[in-house]
Amino acid sequence: MDDNEPRRRGVYVWMATAALMAAHPAPVPAAGPENQPASPAAEADAPADPQAVLHARWQAQMAVSETPGEGCYQAAYPDLLWHRTDCREAHPRAHPVRAHPEGRPGEITGNGNDFVALAQGLITRSIGHFSIAGVKSEAGVGVPAFGGGGILGPNEYSLQINTNASATTTACARHSGCTVWQQFLYATDYTTKGEAAVFIQYWLVHWGSGACPAGWTRSQADCWRNSAYVAAPDMAITSLGKLSLTATASAGATDTLVFGTGTRSYALTTRDSVLEIGSVWTESEFNVVGNGGGSRADFNSGSSVTVTLSLTDGSVSAPLCAAHVGLTGETNNLNLGACVASGGTPTIRFIESN
Repeated sequence: MDDNEPRRRGVYVWMATAALMAAHPAPVPAAGPENQPASPAAEADAPADPQAVLHARWQAQMAVSETPGEGCYQAAYPDLLWHRTDCREAHPRAHPVRAHPEGRPGEITGNGNDFVALAQGLITRSIGHFSIAGVKSEAGVGVPAFGGGGILGPNEYSLQINTNASATTTACARHSGCTVWQQFLYATDYTTKGEAAVFIQYWLVHWGSGACPAGWTRSQADCWRNSAYVAAPDMAITSLGKLSLTATASAGATDTLVFGTGTRSYALTTRDSVLEIGSVWTESEFNVVGNGGGSRADFNSGSSVTVTLSLTDGSVSAPLCAAHVGLTGETNNLNLGACVASGGTPTIRFIESN
């Protein structure tokens, strides 16, 4: 990766940013299709604080702002430019795992029991965010079916956007039955206590018994590896309604992951050639779940989380809302409600609660 500081293309001060945001008002929630994905602030039940609305608009703009190239970046409100920061090598305390449905504990969300957006075309971008009610605490707990692993304890969780694992590319090197799967992740305390990681995890599913490619790690019949990561703050679960995750994949070019907190955004851009996922991405899963190792994110009783996932897939048609699917092994202790799909900007939305 090129670690040279990119040439500054201009400086935006507060008044310029405010003017730009005024020209692009936040989406207003509506029962019908929307032209833009709704921002977290726009979905709040209480009247939105004006400053929070400005933060949400800025965050939504940074989520789709192109980075200058491969590498790691960050930006702080109200600056509209990405600034290069160090990329770090991940030495995870525990890594996310693939679903193991035979160990699925009833109605718990995750591990093959989730809603997935089935696109009408090839997905180039997925944007996920939440609105919450009654969320006061969360703790990561081990799940016996996965050996009780993961990064466990209070405020240990991950946000995941996961692709389908139904297609093969040249990354499979003609291994029979091999398919590719890509996870875009934010994970608290992933390598170091007190510091979260924003990164991509790559999978060669059903690679077989042969040796994994150099730099990859075996997990039963699969092989996996991590990208470098950009460091981000550990965000309290009570701030979940302000957080967003955006995954972009461009066939033959780059993949980008953006994590937003409302006032800061963190981005990682890598080559799409690792898995060539941009050429086969047709399904998207988004949720808040345990932090690696098949663990479970346990929310306090009375928690309600509304999950919104919007796609760019070359159409304005509503995606299909597929139930009892999904590929991540991590879970939460919330029960799934109904899923609603809408067009304009292809979107699925569902509530999970306990």
